Amino acid sequence: MTLHREEYSEYHEPTKDTLELARGNRKHLPSPYEVFIQEENIPVYKGRGFSDCRNLTLGSWKRLGGQGAFIELDGQAGFWGIYLLEVPAGGVLNPERHIYEEVFVVIEGRGSTEAWREGSSKKQSFEWQPWSRFSIPLNVNHRLVNATSSPALVIVFTTATPLMEAFPNRRFMFENPFEFTERFNENEDYFKPSDELVATESGLAAVRSNLIPDLNRCYLPLANYRGAGHRRIEAHMAGNTYFRGNHIAEYAVGRYSVAHYHSGGKIIFCLKGKGYTYNWPVEVGKRPWEAGKGHLVERMDYVAGGIVSAAPGGGNWWHQHFGCGTDTFREMSMGQTIGNISTGDGGEGTAGHSIPYYEEDPFIRDEYQRMIAKDGIKLSIPEDLYKAPAA
Repeated sequence: MTLHREEYSEYHEPTKDTLELARGNRKHLPSPYEVFIQEENIPVYKGRGFSDCRNLTLGSWKRLGGQGAFIELDGQAGFWGIYLLEVPAGGVLNPERHIYEEVFVVIEGRGSTEAWREGSSKKQSFEWQPWSRFSIPLNVNHRLVNATSSPALVIVFTTATPLMEAFPNRRFMFENPFEFTERFNENEDYFKPSDELVATESGLAAVRSNLIPDLNRCYLPLANYRGAGHRRIEAHMAGNTYFRGNHIAEYAVGRYSVAHYHSGGKIIFCLKGKGYTYNWPVEVGKRPWEAGKGHLVERMDYVAGGIVSAAPGGGNWWHQHFGCGTDTFREMSMGQTIGNISTGDGGEGTAGHSIPYYEEDPFIRDEYQRMIAKDGIKLSIPEDLYKAPAA
């Protein structure tokens, strides 16, 4: 039942030669989560990101009774997990419960989810559609149901990685009898959507709702947090503590975010429109192309359903997001940022460790204008933001 692997061999006192050899031959042992995903025996996809998750081939997932695949993005490993899950047409997945947090986002299809406490006859059910988002309370039984004639595809974000590191035992993960009653009180309106906004500790907007019917239609108040006209809310669901820093954001046509960096663990999942993300190490500097280091910048293009690591180098990488279609660009940032983010005053349209528009590499603006011109779009960021403020 253990998820932890240790390998031991007979110990020998090192000589000068073997000591030098050992320094360069430290063996990597798989983490409990790595052991878990190997034992689930479905495909595992690794990399900086994927332009559209729908293009990934899934494998038969015996434990859940559907099709699935794990996604391991650079910079994500060790913080949390991601997997794709397909509910077959007219099918029902196997029920499960576990002591790690989980957030679901529907990419394709329609269906419902049933949730119930162990031993309780009070089963609750709610429906979902494309771009619905929901979360099941900790250690509550649940299963997904597809009543349509087409498969449904869901992407799921979990805290299985750190939990399995702390408790490397399958029985503890999936057969734990403890009831988190403070997270699930079986109220009839538990999964009733709410659009009531509250303020976070930093004064930004958040919605407390265990079900968001459509992430592309929910209201996003103006924040100007990551750029001019940037709209944003955090989504606090099912009493989750690890995912509190996640958010849904939107940029108007012809606009993009300022470059910014923070420690690792976050990803960008595209909900609407199309776009691309630049990533480059902080030590390269704020103006990589101007410094002749543009070849060190990595670019990832994607459409709705695409996913990309926001901090692929384990954190402290500049990254910048661009919507380049004729529709508004809406994305979701998932995963808790590990460590603190400065909220120093960088001027309008910036937050934390950011590069204001007037300090960014000129190549960024020029390249963006070339990209959107293909669709007849013009830059709509106010020109004043490209001018340094008066001393």
